[in-house]
Amino acid sequence: MSRVVPTVQGARMMLAALACIAWCGQAIAQAAFPAQTVEQVVMVPKVGLQATVDLETTIFRPAGEGPFPLVVINHGKSPGKPAFQGRARFAAQTAEFVRRGYVVALPMRQGFSKSGGQYVGGSCDVRGNGMMQAEDVVAALDYLSQQPYVDPTRIVVIGQSHGGLSTMALSAIGYPGVVGVVNFAGGLRNDNCVGWENNLIDAFGDYGRGARYPSLWIYGDNDSYWPWPLPERMFNSYKAQVSGAAKEARFFDVGEFDGDSHRLFSNRAGVAVWLPAVDEFFRRLGLPFDEVPERSQPARTRTAGQTS
Repeated sequence: MSRVVPTVQGARMMLAALACIAWCGQAIAQAAFPAQTVEQVVMVPKVGLQATVDLETTIFRPAGEGPFPLVVINHGKSPGKPAFQGRARFAAQTAEFVRRGYVVALPMRQGFSKSGGQYVGGSCDVRGNGMMQAEDVVAALDYLSQQPYVDPTRIVVIGQSHGGLSTMALSAIGYPGVVGVVNFAGGLRNDNCVGWENNLIDAFGDYGRGARYPSLWIYGDNDSYWPWPLPERMFNSYKAQVSGAAKEARFFDVGEFDGDSHRLFSNRAGVAVWLPAVDEFFRRLGLPFDEVPERSQPARTRTAGQTS
């Protein structure tokens, strides 16, 4: 496998009326976000056969009416009980996309933070776990693709750690309007499972057979979860199975990063490392990635009253 060196370079209909929408009045750091950026928290309904669960989803919107291309960021799992995990914002990382004219959405999967339902975990069936996680992402996309400020034909899905596994599973499910996926240190580790490494390798190989989109894989050499050469083996298992548009799969090895490359995406210092590779990937997808000039108006955070 050759490593990539960084260069600068419908959808299911959602019953939107069921969504409970709250506009956040908290301050957005102007050093990171453009003026007039809107932060919104939406409880997105995931309709199941037996019950409906609400998924806490944070949305950041650039100034203007749009429609804007969409980036969905899928979070990982922090140590401890998932319900105690904070709402994912990834402010520094999200701001890079907002500055380039993207709506960014960060859905909390079921069992995490204020999302309903139970966390899906503990099984040695890595492939099945990723597919179940991806169904939550599909529910978020059902809602987001119906919003007037979103361009439903230009969507990129990004995931970190457990969210990376979910993202690659989504690539095998497919969704109208998705044009590419980015996997930051994706996987699921359960040391209680015999041969967990091979389970993970096999899961990515299975996703490869159904994969539909170009992908960018970003891993490092000193990942505390995926010791080298496991990332390379996961990618090779995936790449050996892909066909069609998914054959455009690139691996970006960041080397060693700040004691643990598993934290590359969540660490603000990692932005400068991965941004050039993501820039190149978006442009290869035919998507814009230049920063959008800000409008000449006073810097402030737009807020609104609560609606439902």
